[in-house]
Amino acid sequence: MAKIKNLSKHEMPREKMLEKGVECLRDYELMAILLRTGLKGKNVLEISKEILKKFPTKKLLALDLENLSKVKGIGTGKACLLLSAFELTKRALEVEDNNLPVISSAKDAVAQLQELRTAKKENFVVLYLNARNQLICKEIISVGTLNANLVHPREVFKPAIDNFAASIIIAHNHPSGGAEPSDNDLSTTNRLKEAGKIMGIELLDHIIITKTSFFSLKEKKMI
Repeated sequence: MAKIKNLSKHEMPREKMLEKGVECLRDYELMAILLRTGLKGKNVLEISKEILKKFPTKKLLALDLENLSKVKGIGTGKACLLLSAFELTKRALEVEDNNLPVISSAKDAVAQLQELRTAKKENFVVLYLNARNQLICKEIISVGTLNANLVHPREVFKPAIDNFAASIIIAHNHPSGGAEPSDNDLSTTNRLKEAGKIMGIELLDHIIITKTSFFSLKEKKMI
């Protein structure tokens, strides 16, 4: 990889943050801003990617000074800086609104979508979650037959951007009663999954709901 100073403006984390906002940065870009500098022969973005590969994001807050200091490219000084950022994050999380429902399974999601069981028409709904899998908001995107024209990525992901969502769960009902996904359901899922990858907002599941049952594409390993 090229030296950080030789990257284009939109590739440099700090400049990207100033232009587009901190929520647009990837995990390794946030890490690079904290680390500031790299090593001879390896820029700060490369080091950041290596750190996150060794320590996934969810495990970062549990790291201690000893473990961080052993990572090549960090050392004691940068380890102290990272630990300070992690500690502030942990303290901030403790004062978040813990009344927000946590969605950790398809059943949790369905509990927030009971109105779909009795809906006469096909409703396409999106649950927007924060980084802690808490439900931020719920939006009805379309009412009617599910197809690519009614469920456009723009309509699905705009509320995600507006509400700083980290991930989404999509759902719709089958008033006819059968919960099995149609070819159209699967193509819509794949389209939104790919759009989410580009935007950095993960599609966690697509749930199909009937009066008496539901079908989770994630549980069936179809997503």
